[in-house]
Amino acid sequence: MQFSLPRTRLLHNRIPSFLHLRLSLSSSTSISTQTSLHLRRLSLSMMPLSPNNLFEYTTGSWLVNRDLRLAERKHEFDDNELQRLAAESVGRGLQDVDSMKKLDEGGFNRIFLITMHDGFQLVARVPYPVTQPKFYALASEVATMAFLHAHGLPVPEVYGYSATPDNAAKTEYIFMEFVKGTKLTDMWMQLKEADLVSILHQIVKLESQFMSIPFPAGGSLYYADDLSKVAGEKTGIQMSIKGKQFCIGPDVRLHMWYGRRSELDIDRGPYENVESVLAAPALKEIAYLECFGQPLQPFQRWRREAYKFEKQPPMDHIKNLQRYLLMAPSLIPNDENLRAFCLRHPDLNPSNIMVSTSPDSGQLEIVSLLDWQHASILPRFLVANIPDRFQNYDDPFSQYLIPPTLPPIVDKMEKSELVEAVQLYRARLIHYHYAKGTEEFNKVHHDALSDLASLFIRRLWYHAGVPWEGETHDLKALLVDVTEKWEKLTQPGVPCPVVFEPDEVRATKLFSRRLQKADSVAQGIQGMIGYETTETWVPINEYTKAKHAAEQLKEKLLMHIPVGETRDKIRANWLLDDMPDEKDYM
Repeated sequence: MQFSLPRTRLLHNRIPSFLHLRLSLSSSTSISTQTSLHLRRLSLSMMPLSPNNLFEYTTGSWLVNRDLRLAERKHEFDDNELQRLAAESVGRGLQDVDSMKKLDEGGFNRIFLITMHDGFQLVARVPYPVTQPKFYALASEVATMAFLHAHGLPVPEVYGYSATPDNAAKTEYIFMEFVKGTKLTDMWMQLKEADLVSILHQIVKLESQFMSIPFPAGGSLYYADDLSKVAGEKTGIQMSIKGKQFCIGPDVRLHMWYGRRSELDIDRGPYENVESVLAAPALKEIAYLECFGQPLQPFQRWRREAYKFEKQPPMDHIKNLQRYLLMAPSLIPNDENLRAFCLRHPDLNPSNIMVSTSPDSGQLEIVSLLDWQHASILPRFLVANIPDRFQNYDDPFSQYLIPPTLPPIVDKMEKSELVEAVQLYRARLIHYHYAKGTEEFNKVHHDALSDLASLFIRRLWYHAGVPWEGETHDLKALLVDVTEKWEKLTQPGVPCPVVFEPDEVRATKLFSRRLQKADSVAQGIQGMIGYETTETWVPINEYTKAKHAAEQLKEKLLMHIPVGETRDKIRANWLLDDMPDEKDYM
């Protein structure tokens, strides 16, 4: 058994115009429950970038609020001074620098490759202005990589950094090792089965190594000196390895700092016990809603018709967060191994895994794990999951870990059927070997995946921490589910502190079904248009085509709706139009 957040969250049970479009086709990209405003962590694109445009985002574009997204990622700095500082970080001077080119762009950072005249190369990574929490995220990532590097794990070596723009380059930066190899993304779909299984087992073994490092508390890692520079910041719990002084300080997960939440004086760690970890996200959201909360329509516009296009009060979400706080302590596992604090990669996917062919064995090997930004130390039962790119929980075969096989009639299939069968087989294969590899090589992680109470408390904890976006239903539906399974999740004789009336339970489940239908429609639209993430990102060379397709689809849909108020509201809330009130959700 494994915790898997619902892959989609969509609108209602009466969208006849949507359904007439027959949007039941499968989409190659699922819609994440981590919404567009919250997690801007896009996979690093491998598209060619303009070597001359150092300051603007050129990898892709967005169908919604394009100008705002681009402005968030525009960042000017003194590139000549950045090259000088980079050269000095490896004992050289500006005269030794041959070139600096934009190498890649991600959801939070722009990445440059700096090459010396003698061929030596290093990476300079510069965060966007929108990256949060700026100082903590950068300082913590540097310390996390240094800590793991000191433990012998394959992460890039850091040569130098600045967690503030108070330097000659006028920007925050990290200078680090340029890892030679290939991103797993570039060969992921072409890997032979034996290589795929080998890589998955290597991933699991590496996870076992860093998840087994003991920590005395939760939060995020820093150099002790960095944290001591922050005015009024407690230096956290000290740790030392190979002469370097580290400490555990504030939790840098983006949900804890998003938007105006960064202005709140709240507990973000270090967390000395499991109870404080469970409470912190909910208390953060309650504090935010009490300070800034206002009635809002759901940010996910495809869900608005289910709510009759009415604004939702923040007090409803506060009430459900308080219910969560009552229930959470009783769902903590008794097993000390599950409660133990550990570190896990925050975004383990093929784009963050570098591989190379071993000259000795000729086998494909993992040479580095990239991108440790927003990494946190948390109880093992809360970090347990199969990463999104490796899980296939929508499929019962994967849920029950049935060994995958191709259909016996595969040689007689039409091409389209064969492609679909091979894709399904591959998804099952990846899920199966990650799960079985975890069972074999990372038992404590497997135990956390298999514990029923851990499954539900993980889901509750996640939904309690997600920034409020004008609806509380997903949290409430899960609270209802937990009350119904309470006796299976807790010790005998522990009463459930939350009670829902039967009519409220029925209404909640009925509304869940309405939202699921709307979510399915939006997922179909995403598959038809071809954008990635609910933030509607597309590669730059596909933007014009996708924008035109979105407009055409909108007009086709509206043609099926009678002229009147409903049509006007659907037009006004079309999910692929710009959203001028986005700031209200921050």
